Amino acid sequence: MTLKVELKPGERIILGDCVITNTDQRARLLIEGETPILREKDILTAETADTPAKRIYLAIQLMYTSRDGRAYHEVYFKLVSDILKAAPSTWPMIESINDHILAGEMYKALKIAKKLIAYEAELVDQALRQARGAALQSA
Repeated sequence: MTLKVELKPGERIILGDCVITNTDQRARLLIEGETPILREKDILTAETADTPAKRIYLAIQLMYTSRDGRAYHEVYFKLVSDILKAAPSTWPMIESINDHILAGEMYKALKIAKKLIAYEAELVDQALRQARGAALQSA
């Protein structure tokens, strides 16, 4: 299978366990093979993984791009345990992510993890709105 990737000037991609940075002009790459590929917009770092769901995404990203993805399983399952305790309603997404990981479908697991990040943001926004409403009622 051939994947066509167009990179903007300065854009980066992860190709396997390597980071490729484009120079100052647009570039078009044709990539053949089964090597994991992530565009810059889909890459999280330890610094940007600042919520539980983002840390889960990062663990899956590392499983996907690493030569030994199993090295991140323990961290992943600890993070999953923590998020399920804090937000049990995340279970359907976690279950789907787990199924994809077990099937070796890491990119699909990442796509569901992106949905988990969005859902987590909704939960936080909802909690903030409720807290503001309670503060206004007590004032």
